Amino acid sequence: MSASALENAVSNGVLKKEQIGNSTELPEYYIEDKEKEDEKNEKKKQKNKKKDDDVWGINYDEDDDQYESWNEMSTKNKVKSATINTIKICLALCCLYLFICSISMLGDAFQILAGKSAGAIFANDSFLSNPITGFIIGILVTVLVQSSSTSTSIIITMVAAKILSVQQAIYIIMGANIGTSVTNTIVALSQSMDKEQFRKAFAGATVHDIFNYLSVAVLLPLEVVSGYLYALTKAIIDSFHIQGGGEEVDILKAITEPLTKGIAQVNKTVITLVAQNVYLEPESSMIKIWCEQTTGFINRTELVNGTAEPSTDMTTGHTLMQYNDTHLVEVKVGVRKCKSPDDFLFANTGLSDVEAGVILLFFSLILLSSCLILMVKLLNSLLRGSVSRIIKKVINTNFRYPFGWVTGYLAIIVGAGLTFVVQSSSVFTSTMTPLVGIGVISLKRMYPLTLGSNIGTTTTSILAALAGENLELTLQLALVHLFFNVSGIVIWYPIPFMRHIPLRAAKTLGNTTAKYRWFAVLYLISLFFLFPAALLGLSVADFWALMSVIIVVVVTVAFIIVINVLRTRRPQWLPEVLRTWLWLPVWLRSLEPYDKVMSRYLLCCCRNVADTNNLSDTELTSEHSSSDGALCDGHDNLGYEDEVTATKL
Repeated sequence: MSASALENAVSNGVLKKEQIGNSTELPEYYIEDKEKEDEKNEKKKQKNKKKDDDVWGINYDEDDDQYESWNEMSTKNKVKSATINTIKICLALCCLYLFICSISMLGDAFQILAGKSAGAIFANDSFLSNPITGFIIGILVTVLVQSSSTSTSIIITMVAAKILSVQQAIYIIMGANIGTSVTNTIVALSQSMDKEQFRKAFAGATVHDIFNYLSVAVLLPLEVVSGYLYALTKAIIDSFHIQGGGEEVDILKAITEPLTKGIAQVNKTVITLVAQNVYLEPESSMIKIWCEQTTGFINRTELVNGTAEPSTDMTTGHTLMQYNDTHLVEVKVGVRKCKSPDDFLFANTGLSDVEAGVILLFFSLILLSSCLILMVKLLNSLLRGSVSRIIKKVINTNFRYPFGWVTGYLAIIVGAGLTFVVQSSSVFTSTMTPLVGIGVISLKRMYPLTLGSNIGTTTTSILAALAGENLELTLQLALVHLFFNVSGIVIWYPIPFMRHIPLRAAKTLGNTTAKYRWFAVLYLISLFFLFPAALLGLSVADFWALMSVIIVVVVTVAFIIVINVLRTRRPQWLPEVLRTWLWLPVWLRSLEPYDKVMSRYLLCCCRNVADTNNLSDTELTSEHSSSDGALCDGHDNLGYEDEVTATKL
């Protein structure tokens, strides 16, 4: 044994100097113990890796023992099986249709409840002048209206009317890109009754959130410093002469409108008018009032800045001044009011927007949850045996070497194409989320499909821009949306190391929510409501207060990441106190104290008590470490395992 190995053994406290004297060789008993320890650690490492693969991998042979193959069936059983499966497929398609309609109605409910407030936020110029607040407004407005298509259409309209500049709108588009991922996160909550399905579904939903936030973390500061997206899109617009006048195409709307239009119809024009500071009548509503309208013209007098008509005094005839300008404005005039239930269910019922919005919200959530639960059960019963293996392999199998790298990029193209067809990234990712939960689509495959969905949804803003006025400005903004998502993919997907960051973070969230169910709700409320609202409040109070909080958060997160990486790869570089997180108070390194509070006072079903009672001491220790440590890197990053083991000893 080398002298350096001997010195390491002494310096690590494994051996004492007196035990070896002047010998340059390690004692035989130490070498044997060391080899046994290394072998034990290697087996433990392989076991943990296999366990992780089992949790997140696709089980191709699931239920094979209970499944009777087609060739083994009698003629009578074949007819019976074919009939039952046909009925199940029809029911599953009906559930899928109602599920998509419920997502549309959920968006309508949020728009009825918060549409005017969302428009009022856009109307505040002082907010929009700050990149950070513009970004936060994009998040909040998109979450409130549950549709990035609606928020981007409002932004494009305001840019076309020159109320917003393209530079201001860029940061709002970034926020809208994050806000749209809230829908599939809400859908994942519907699978919280099954621990393993919830683990996978929540990870599949949040990989979208994480990618969008990581892209903003890189591209927003880059845009502030260099104007990268603005300069790139401006150069493209200047290079081409594109004619406008196209029309928006929405295939999904043609399929779902027969049902959704019969329940509620939203007047999205109200949001745009509020955002443009246009006066609305007191009785104006987010719910459509007039079902038949005609075109009319009114005289509108506005105070404008400009050059007045020349007067006899030529010295003042062309002076820039404010003056009243009267001109004809085309307006829509109501002819016939909508009636309930002839036109749609919520037509002129006498309910306020809040009352109608709450009723529609509860109805859509109940329909969404019911359809999702039934659809998952039907798919679980259909996808069995050879059919299940074929479908799973087609979706999740990679191309053979050396073309394995092509698979992910093909999935991006498929995600973009399917999202273009349905014209909604929320619908596409929300439909994929339960499939991840039941194990049909792996998390690894869900990631590129989500990236493709981000690209596909930009076609909505491009089509809206082509159909509007001031084509150069609106199309530039639509291209900003496209290149923002493309740039994010270039940063976080091609390099394997970078690609694994969103996946590991999503797995961490999945593991955490599988143990602490309440954490999913806390994550949803915090990430999409409390955190943006707190930053918005700080930005209103004082800009430097906002920057101070952001700097503290960034430094803290960077410190935790660096320490965890060093603990995993180079623990000898760290002082002994930083090799575990035991020096922190327990409420800063574990969710267990919060879990006790939630379980006791909120009656939250945070864990399966029966499963916990059946665990041995070793398994219980391992479960504690994997869930609590999952806050950082999926392992015992906060030292909780050491504490539990020490307590048991």
